[in-house]
Amino acid sequence: MTSELDIFVGNTTLIDEDVYRLWLDGYSVSDAVALRVRSGILEQTGATAAVLQSDTMDHYRTFHMLERLLHAPPKLLHQLIFQIPPSRQALLIERYYAFDEAFVREVLGKKLSKGTKKDLDDISTKTGITLKSCRRQFDNFKRVFKVVEEMRGSLVDNIQQHFLLSDRLARDYAAIVFFANNRFETGKKKLQYLSFGDFAFCAELMIQNWTLGAVGEAPTDPDSQVDDMDMDLDKEFLQDLKELKVLVADKDLLDLHKSLVCTALRGKLGVFSEMEANFKNLSRGLVNVAAKLTHNKDVRDLFVDLVEKTPLQTPGPRKWLPRAPTVGVSLKAGREYLPT
Repeated sequence: MTSELDIFVGNTTLIDEDVYRLWLDGYSVSDAVALRVRSGILEQTGATAAVLQSDTMDHYRTFHMLERLLHAPPKLLHQLIFQIPPSRQALLIERYYAFDEAFVREVLGKKLSKGTKKDLDDISTKTGITLKSCRRQFDNFKRVFKVVEEMRGSLVDNIQQHFLLSDRLARDYAAIVFFANNRFETGKKKLQYLSFGDFAFCAELMIQNWTLGAVGEAPTDPDSQVDDMDMDLDKEFLQDLKELKVLVADKDLLDLHKSLVCTALRGKLGVFSEMEANFKNLSRGLVNVAAKLTHNKDVRDLFVDLVEKTPLQTPGPRKWLPRAPTVGVSLKAGREYLPT
């Protein structure tokens, strides 16, 4: 009795994107197989259930072996064990560090510690994201934070250099790291209508204008590293924000400020008329919030205060508030607006 056996030998590591997604989403092999069967793959390929089971297990083993390299992406590029084309390497890294917005909103601004990790069971139940996926995402946030927290230079550049992420994903991680470092409150009910994108937008402006790295002055101490750091808020700048009170205390300055802001934003803002009509109250609220940022608790409650203390005479949620033009007084162009 004779039998024929076809054998194919190669050294290129095959990556099935659909199976990789299932592995990242935290599904077990058996659940992944069931989902693949439901997708109709057996009819499409003519494979048997046993072959599908074996194929899925083989991919999962490969991903588990790759995971230690994905923890330090440059190692994936320089290792010789897995022959993976550069485009596939980039895909593996980008998707491994991708995250669910529902998950990041639950942990944004919290300390990336064991205490927060204990809450992942509840977060998994609330969001419908598997516990395994929650743990991967949390561990990624914590890993990036620990690598870049003491580094000089641009936070985004440091993340890209050490984790090889795309510009957009690196900027998102910079926002996550920045919020975790400064412990901004984002979980209050009144802030739930704000998306991660809203907070990331604010984080980018604050990194550019509020941090030690935004000062742009040469350090007096040659060994100082604070001149180039994007994670820590500039305490001296926060003290100086109290001087913004002159913008609401002096009518001429208030009118000038309103004129400059309205001129710059006319035709560029969907709620321009509401902003212009409420400029005085909105500006006063923002300046009052800014003047209190000398205390750590007030810094942590910044976004709560922005929502509570910047009144608008418009119905419905103030979804435009995080991107509001007068937030530029304290978020976007704070240093430029300070009186000299």
